[in-house]
Amino acid sequence: MHAFRTHTCGALRSADVGNTVRLSGWVHRIRDHGGLLFIDLRDHYGITQIVADPDSPVFSTVETLKPEWVVRVDGKVVARSEETINPNLPTGEVEVRVAGIEILSESAELPLPVFGEPDYPEETRLRYRFLDLRRETLHANVMKRAEIISSIRTRMRDAGFFEFQTPILTASSPEGARDYLVPSRVHPGKFYALPQAPQQFKQLIMMGGFDRYFQIAPCFRDEDARADRSPGEFYQLDLEMSFVTQDDIFDTVEPIIRGLFEEFGNGQPVTPEFPRIPYKESMHKYGTDKPDLRNPIEMEDVTEHFRGSGFKVFAAMLDKDENARVWAIPGKGGGSRAVCDRLNSWAQGEGQPGLGYIFFREGEGAGPVAKNIGPERTAAIRTQLGLGDGDAVFFVAGLPKAFVDFAAKARTKIGEELQLIASGRFDFCWIVDFPMFEWNEEEGKIDFSHNPFSMPQGGLEALDTMEPEEVLAYQYDLVCNGVELSSGAIRNHKPEIMQKAFAIAGYPKEELEKRFGGMLRALQYGAPPHGGIAPGIDRMVMLLCGEENLREVVMFPMNQQAEDLLMGAPSEVSPEQLKELNIRISLPKAKS
Repeated sequence: MHAFRTHTCGALRSADVGNTVRLSGWVHRIRDHGGLLFIDLRDHYGITQIVADPDSPVFSTVETLKPEWVVRVDGKVVARSEETINPNLPTGEVEVRVAGIEILSESAELPLPVFGEPDYPEETRLRYRFLDLRRETLHANVMKRAEIISSIRTRMRDAGFFEFQTPILTASSPEGARDYLVPSRVHPGKFYALPQAPQQFKQLIMMGGFDRYFQIAPCFRDEDARADRSPGEFYQLDLEMSFVTQDDIFDTVEPIIRGLFEEFGNGQPVTPEFPRIPYKESMHKYGTDKPDLRNPIEMEDVTEHFRGSGFKVFAAMLDKDENARVWAIPGKGGGSRAVCDRLNSWAQGEGQPGLGYIFFREGEGAGPVAKNIGPERTAAIRTQLGLGDGDAVFFVAGLPKAFVDFAAKARTKIGEELQLIASGRFDFCWIVDFPMFEWNEEEGKIDFSHNPFSMPQGGLEALDTMEPEEVLAYQYDLVCNGVELSSGAIRNHKPEIMQKAFAIAGYPKEELEKRFGGMLRALQYGAPPHGGIAPGIDRMVMLLCGEENLREVVMFPMNQQAEDLLMGAPSEVSPEQLKELNIRISLPKAKS
């Protein structure tokens, strides 16, 4: 007999009744039923019920067991009586009558329980992550993640892609976040950077003559944590293709992602054909470039209905600035004063003066806004939005850049309040036609708005003849249920376009050659048209597991402060290590 087990704790079935078996695992739960002791023994594969009666020669040992002790059990498989069968367990028709037991290791008092999975502070869960990983939900999420990644690899190979690995130690690159820097011992004063993404390398792979590349790539970004963004590191399905258009990328990626969500989405419907929404349209209709299309609300511009109206707050804004706008957020079924007042109070809690509204009843509009603009304008708004009795409309006004974030929140809040948001499905879309450049308020200059290595629509001519902020790029995002899964682009493959684009963003030729010399040289020796995308593994798994936080699908995550509480990182290093690296620490002065 094997030293530890003949079967796993998830393997035994009715066919095993009468057999002598050996199991090893953790004590999951202990129950005392009038002298009979029942032990739920757990391993990676499942749970088996172990039974010890007072006549057993090892009963006294079984009595000493505590949760999460590791034990080896020998015993005979017996059938459970019909009334004690547990249909929720694969092993629920049998149990093992213990004949021998060995305690393999004991557990100290648990800082958090494994059985039952009650809520516990995140700090405790992360500090004792090895215990947290024993819990059923997190354990299942991690295993589902492994299955998803395995499926991705199969799907990518079936689509003609080849898996290559790219360097982890590389040069700093402007990818939109801060780099993690690694000091070089053999080159004093110089630093490597951990890659924010394998962007340049995957383009160089295309320039090296390979056609379809992918990898499950680790990426490192020194940025603040969010529910849908892990601080420090994350993984993405990184891919690149040669001799392709934007449509080719979509036609290749869509079936892979759709198939993945159909396979692991527990039967939830998946968008059959992903719609393509221009960036400007998305911002106008939804207030965000990450729209949740499960929410049917689409905002509309109703500026002209308020220009010169009796609603002085909006009319004055429009008179003062020609760029001011009034957007309407229709609320089907929200036509009651109670609902409108509740949403108005919510807006005030968000730091807004309020949320103007009209609600419709008996063929007329009601509320302060309707009273001030009059029945004719109210009817025109109602007609434009297709609203009827029992419906409402809410308004945001000012400069769109200033109110768009709040408008997006209001759209979501109204959808939730009126129970308009569908559940149990995956709604995908492509966001396309992103601006190539944007104005950087902090630095007071034009900067790249997305990926600096993208091809501008119109090529060099567009860069030479158009205002920078009017130039669109072949850039696109993949969004699902309001979560941005991926950014991608058709790349610029011509050196003169790269030089011009970076010059517009304030990079002189010398700086360009210094920071991106490898890419610039590669473009000068026959680069193919190419493009790619990189869906986030962590975010896809989060959606497929029905979780709202990435830490529920990542095995060893950091906390919100980018600290690894389990391993104690980041940590101080010894003076000897710093001396080897020619580094002196200069800590900021404590605030008095």
